[in-house]
Amino acid sequence: MVKRARGLVLLLAALLTSAAASAATPASASAGAAPRAAHTPVVFVHGYNADPGVWGSLREDLKASGYADDELYSWGYDTSKSVNETLSGQLADYVADVRARTGAARVDLVAHSFGSLVTRWYVKFGGGGSTVDHWVSLAGPNHGTSTAWACALWSQACRDMTPGSYVVDGLAEGDETPGTVSYATWWSNCDEVINPDDSVPLNGAANHAAGCLAHNDLLSDDGVSQGVRAFLAG
Repeated sequence: MVKRARGLVLLLAALLTSAAASAATPASASAGAAPRAAHTPVVFVHGYNADPGVWGSLREDLKASGYADDELYSWGYDTSKSVNETLSGQLADYVADVRARTGAARVDLVAHSFGSLVTRWYVKFGGGGSTVDHWVSLAGPNHGTSTAWACALWSQACRDMTPGSYVVDGLAEGDETPGTVSYATWWSNCDEVINPDDSVPLNGAANHAAGCLAHNDLLSDDGVSQGVRAFLAG
């Protein structure tokens, strides 16, 4: 009787050990499924008087290239605010949230137009140098643009975009592409909003001429999309 009881105890112990091992093994591993290849999360930053919806085309292209929805984030913000006093800090909070959600050490930033100044200020002065891997500017007023004078009277964002503004001069001082971040720009010689060939390119960045495209057409152009995707994959 004692021998039989001891056998039952040993059998029960073996069953409990097996159950614990099963619980500690991820379901995907037990099923033999390969984990999904992770990408660096992409944070899209729109331009002046725009919204996150402008990224529909490039977002779909990245998904077709293998990105998952939880690797693509579009930040929406109030473009009437100051780049250095308000928006850079708000972007820093958003990036911190994306990193916490994804577990990623860094993100890639893809900006259009005015968003280029916001993201550059964050990288250069807001701590983004250690949290950003790739930075992309599509038609960014990186050295200011004269068209911003038309709305500078009532818009802080427009004042930030004017040539010689505090923001433009601060970003141009010293190294335009600081840190270990990889920088790239795309510009069009037909851009009706940004002074094209002298405003967008940055020293130390991979600068690309996109051909004759309207300001907003850089957001959906196939050639620009291919170039951006190749740059992010590099």
